[in-house]
Amino acid sequence: MQLISAEMVQFYRSLRVGDLPNGIELLYPQAEEQVMYAVTAFFDKYYSDRHPRQLLFGINPGRFGAGTTGINFTAPKQLTEFLGIEHGFRKQSELSAEFIYEVINSYGGPQKFYGDFFLSSISPLGFVKDGKNLNYYDDKKLMEALEPFIIKSITQQLRIFRPLQKCVCIGGEKNFKYFVSLNNKLQFFKEIIPLPHPRFIMQYRRKQKEKYVLQYLSALELLRN
Repeated sequence: MQLISAEMVQFYRSLRVGDLPNGIELLYPQAEEQVMYAVTAFFDKYYSDRHPRQLLFGINPGRFGAGTTGINFTAPKQLTEFLGIEHGFRKQSELSAEFIYEVINSYGGPQKFYGDFFLSSISPLGFVKDGKNLNYYDDKKLMEALEPFIIKSITQQLRIFRPLQKCVCIGGEKNFKYFVSLNNKLQFFKEIIPLPHPRFIMQYRRKQKEKYVLQYLSALELLRN
């Protein structure tokens, strides 16, 4: 049986989507070998085993986080500073990554966190329109075109990570609404725990950040029980 690390590297190398609506571009950094070097180093460091992980699903990668590094909620700064993975990316950070790594460090650090969880996305690939990030649910035609791809990617990750019958959905009303609707049809999980998106917290609720870190930590405990 393959290790999770090998299966996830293969997962990212094999991602394919069909035609996208006009004006929408695919964000697929894992197609670049520099990115796959970082992705492989990440999985080799934290997932070279067969232990089950609980899953947290974000929306889809953005340009300055996973859209650069290939690792969800991880910008180049966090890749070096917290994960100890050297790279040739432009040195930059990203608001969502900053919040998530506060949660990770409050949980006990990357080794402990990634030993228990995997940060995924409803769509493992991202999208750009007019030079700006586009969420999969912001365009109805895109969402409809992506659904078979989304179902396939979730199904593959469930097989690889073998989580309990709970997961976390990170990111606002629209992401949660879509995921619940999909889950009602396909019964991936018995319970989906919603959490506010890190970008919303960092942009509009920064003064209450510690409260939201505690909310995330409480959700992580729910996942493990």
